[in-house]
Amino acid sequence: MLERLRSAGIEFGYVTLHVGAGTFQPMRSERIEEHVMHREWLNVGAELVEKIRRTRAHGGRVVAVGTTVVRALESALRDGEVQPFAGETQIFIFPGFHICSVDALITNFHLPESTLLMLVSTFAGRELILDAYRHAVEQRYRFFSYGDAMLILPRDRDGLSLREKGAGEGRD
Repeated sequence: MLERLRSAGIEFGYVTLHVGAGTFQPMRSERIEEHVMHREWLNVGAELVEKIRRTRAHGGRVVAVGTTVVRALESALRDGEVQPFAGETQIFIFPGFHICSVDALITNFHLPESTLLMLVSTFAGRELILDAYRHAVEQRYRFFSYGDAMLILPRDRDGLSLREKGAGEGRD
């Protein structure tokens, strides 16, 4: 599949994020705003940043493969643009957060009450994600890191992508 994508002109880039065990633990706070994420080290290199800029300049989409990529790229945002960055992050992405660094996400099905489920709900809305999960359970999809995957295109209540609506211009 990757070779077919490359032959179609799709470029790939890579980030490094040292995922901690806390990524897979359920939230322990009553209120989502009180949850504190664990620290993870990441590196978003200059080569990837240039690929992202070039892709956007040509009207292309930046598609993250994995929630790790979203966390890393959102952590590397400065003044609305992804910048080279190496260091720690504690970023917690949950509904209400405006994701600006990517246009779509490919990810597996995550555990209930996990911070990763909250991140994917940020893309498409909680109800749509919960509907997808109900379907996955009914169809006996495989969950967790080696399970089935889904493509999430960000939408808001009006059916517009976050980028179309201009959310990329500012963050909460």
